[in-house]
Amino acid sequence: MTVVSLRIDTQEEQLIKEYAKANNISVSALFRNAVLEKIEDEIDLSLYNQAMSEHKEDPKSISFEDMLKELAD
Repeated sequence: MTVVSLRIDTQEEQLIKEYAKANNISVSALFRNAVLEKIEDEIDLSLYNQAMSEHKEDPKSISFEDMLKELAD
């Protein structure tokens, strides 16, 4: 397992430790979860922007019923 270090001031450290304690998780888990969530959010936003761009180039719509049929196949 890799160790990553970062520099934070004393107030930030205290706030982070208190938050982790209040949520019953380790500081390590807090940072890991926050960073991975941030990465996932950026990937989701990128995929959304790509889908919207494709839709603007070739706008198609599908009814809810047709979507259910397509997913069932």
